[in-house]
Amino acid sequence: KALMQAVGASAGTAGAMMKGELAYSPAVGKASIATMAGVSHVFADYFPAGSTSDKSTAAPKIWEDAAGFAAANAKFMADAGAAAAASGKDGPADLDAFKAAAGPVLANCKACHEVYRIQK
Repeated sequence: KALMQAVGASAGTAGAMMKGELAYSPAVGKASIATMAGVSHVFADYFPAGSTSDKSTAAPKIWEDAAGFAAANAKFMADAGAAAAASGKDGPADLDAFKAAAGPVLANCKACHEVYRIQK
């Protein structure tokens, strides 16, 4: 849960910069992307069969469609890795570069939540 909260915070910051609600900062952009890229490598490991609870928003579809969930994670990992590589040493140079790098990663979050998360 803590990993998803970290991704959520990073996605929220990224979204706020993309919408102009928060001034763009290359360092903050890089940090947001780095968080999502790091978590992408491990978060699927935290969903072994039978690991759900009443407090979880993980949908049963995670276990019913394990191959689909693994594929969604692989796409998230690939897109987050590409975004991290595009970020360079100092982060995306400007907002347009950040949008190009982070946009596909955030699209993965949305797509995965639509299928593998219980909507409340």
